[in-house]
Amino acid sequence: MDQENFKEKINQEIIGEKEKKEKENLEKNLWLFKKYVFFSVVVIFLIISFFLGYKKGQNETHPKNREVLLEKAIVENKALPQGEKVDFAIFWKVWDLVKEKHVEKSNLDAQKMVYGAINGMLSATGDPYSSFFNPEESQIFSQDIAGSFDGIGAELGIKDEILTIIAPLDGSPAQKSGLRSGDKILKIDGKSSLDLTIDQAVNLIRGKKGTSVELTIFHENDQETVEVTVIRDTIKLDSAKVEFKDDGIAYLKIIKFSDDVDEQFNSAMNKIITNKSKGIILDLRDNPGGLLDKSISIASRMMPKGKIVVLEEDSSGKKENIYTFGGDKLSSIPMVALINEGSASASEILAGALRDNQEIILIGEKTFGKGSVQELVDLSDGSSVKITVAKWLTPKGEYIMDKGISPDIEVKMTPEDYENKRDPQLEKAMEIIKEKIHPVK
Repeated sequence: MDQENFKEKINQEIIGEKEKKEKENLEKNLWLFKKYVFFSVVVIFLIISFFLGYKKGQNETHPKNREVLLEKAIVENKALPQGEKVDFAIFWKVWDLVKEKHVEKSNLDAQKMVYGAINGMLSATGDPYSSFFNPEESQIFSQDIAGSFDGIGAELGIKDEILTIIAPLDGSPAQKSGLRSGDKILKIDGKSSLDLTIDQAVNLIRGKKGTSVELTIFHENDQETVEVTVIRDTIKLDSAKVEFKDDGIAYLKIIKFSDDVDEQFNSAMNKIITNKSKGIILDLRDNPGGLLDKSISIASRMMPKGKIVVLEEDSSGKKENIYTFGGDKLSSIPMVALINEGSASASEILAGALRDNQEIILIGEKTFGKGSVQELVDLSDGSSVKITVAKWLTPKGEYIMDKGISPDIEVKMTPEDYENKRDPQLEKAMEIIKEKIHPVK
């Protein structure tokens, strides 16, 4: 199926889903939710002050209490631009209407309403990578970073405004069910994914070991959508591992830049040194990224001290260079790297740094294109917020957001390759690294 027909098919799916959703919204009268979605970005200060007051027993509907809370919110908000006016009365009006008129008003949970408003505020930024986690979701996210969680074992992203599988993890239920990088997820258990943030989608897909989730999937190379049922399991991942091929070649795969990647990478690196490997194939395929500081740490073991790993650009446009800090043991060994559409974020940082500094040849397919940095802030009730704080560029100043990094040598994987467990990308990498080890005179 060519790219144009593929896009047309996706557009048809989207239009159909949007029409259905619009009809459902009219029938269910969900205008109150829209109020939250487009609420001002400074409302969090008002909401937090309000909720603390509510927990202490203040009457949330009393106008005087509201005035005090509003005044306190504005005073405490040091970042509020001078002269900016926000009509918080609209929020209180909607709050009162919901509490007074909603058909299920006796079952309303004030805490969930607060969390919903915060989610709406972050959604209004238009940034799919800025998100709020309630305490339960925050714990799940921490487990993910630590490298162990219950779910299907697939990293998600937004590609062309559609929920997309960045990478099914090695040996995961997602991989065993036939899901692959680039697959579009149109529905989750029958619910449209079109208006979901990544984290909302993750929360729907995750669940206890042994339970199932049904995904409506559009494979890029297929004509129709398919329903795929995936049985969840506990996902415990290695972060890095090494195998030794013929001719003294080490195959080094970094799976994810999680908390334990340093320890596992160092173990693999020491094996490479002990084995006196002549060449390295670094596999960053289907590596969805992880912690920025871990990518800097790994780069420092593969490049000389003082090399630029990445440039960070903040909201003012100011750029900061981040350098390798020492510990290099692998830069003298010939290396090539494998990338694909599932290589995202921290793995793109490492690939770009190796290409720009070490002239490492990149083989495979264009990467995902996630060129932003998020900061995770823990909140007092166990919840947390993840906010995009910077964009990043490669050492030579290339923005890769939504563009990705193109390989030096393109080798595509076909559905038949996956089906027959062939790996032409790895085969090409073996060919190139052998040429580096044994150059023709």
